[in-house]
Amino acid sequence: MTTIELAAWSFPLLLALIFIRVPIGLAMALCGLGGAYLIYGQPAPLLNQLKHVTYSTFSNYSLSVVPLFLLMGQFAALGGLSRALFKAAEAWIGHWRGGVAMSAVGACAGFGAICGSSLATAATMGQVALPELRRAGYAGGLSTACLAAGGTLGILIPPSVVLVIYAILTEQNIAKLFLAAFIPGILAAIGYLIVISIYVRVKPDSAGRMAPAPMSERWKALVQTWPVVVIFLAVVGGIYIGIFTPTEGAAVGAFGTGVAAWLTGGLTAKTLREAIYGTAIATGMIFMIVLGAALYNTFLALSQLPQELAQWVIGLGLSPWLVLAVILVAYLLLGCVMDSLSMILLTIPIFFPMIMGLDFGLTPEETAIWFGILVLIVVEVGLITPPVGMNLFIINNLARDVPITATYRAVAPFVLSDLVRTAILAAFPGITLVALRLLS
Repeated sequence: MTTIELAAWSFPLLLALIFIRVPIGLAMALCGLGGAYLIYGQPAPLLNQLKHVTYSTFSNYSLSVVPLFLLMGQFAALGGLSRALFKAAEAWIGHWRGGVAMSAVGACAGFGAICGSSLATAATMGQVALPELRRAGYAGGLSTACLAAGGTLGILIPPSVVLVIYAILTEQNIAKLFLAAFIPGILAAIGYLIVISIYVRVKPDSAGRMAPAPMSERWKALVQTWPVVVIFLAVVGGIYIGIFTPTEGAAVGAFGTGVAAWLTGGLTAKTLREAIYGTAIATGMIFMIVLGAALYNTFLALSQLPQELAQWVIGLGLSPWLVLAVILVAYLLLGCVMDSLSMILLTIPIFFPMIMGLDFGLTPEETAIWFGILVLIVVEVGLITPPVGMNLFIINNLARDVPITATYRAVAPFVLSDLVRTAILAAFPGITLVALRLLS
């Protein structure tokens, strides 16, 4: 068996391990180490590789952004910023038809701007918004679906942990990727609002109505969100204009949200320990996946499969747009069985060389950034598509009285909105790149 055949057979083996519930990081590590051993034929080079890959992976300075952004999300939840965002949105648009559900999506977008994790956004906003949606008379399916979809904005609206990992894998500028993600993130939120507006008109009994809040209460609720605005402008603005590196910006954001949580009384000695513990658990999980992917991708590099596959695809002379479409469809299918970070780590070393070898009429940097945003969007769709749909399970765990099938049915229009947005951004790269081009 050639090395390329060996690498090709490793994919079904990896999926089989995932299917039998082997942790994804461990599954990739086992496939990577096993494949490398078969190529080397002896353990000494394998042990040497394990030492070097582990050190080179975790000594990457850019990875320090991950625990800092996760800690920022922990502090933001403790500081009640998620509740303040939801209450402000509810005060202004809660009386609209479907307004409370729209408020939940808007609050998810705002919380995503200071969190960077989809799962954390969904879990935090679910705890805040679900009781209000029930009190306002919203159907269980719509309530859970809008929160699961809104939670995906946590990885699309900067800062984003997934974008950081993509930037490291492809050696791209993190700040430029954050900038390029803004317009797609805003379009995602608008698309979800449109879906809710149509949904409650097609099914009028799925949403209740609430009385408009007095103008004084609206402004008071809006003022309560000032820490979110200040932290977001300090972190993201500081990164864009060059005051901070992404890691420094994440540290400033963590400190700022920590101060905000302390001022509101949410940060105590006990909750600080819990926040650090929660951050450590999430970071350990992510870093285990990163290490497993690094070992597996080292094996793929040894086999020469990514390079040979890229050359083969380029040699076919297919339309670049057809190749892109096939890759995006592959991500949608993988999203049904894998989580977002695992997909990025597993596939980017294979798909990225293919895309960079094709001509889309863009510069290499623009192609890399545009492709990264497209990947982020289709990976985001995987968070709300059955049977895995991590956001769906998180929200349904909070709303145990809502059948998962009701959530599946209600989330379908949100998935359709994502697919339409993906098609538009793929067909018109300038939409994604306009902010980058204006500020470059």
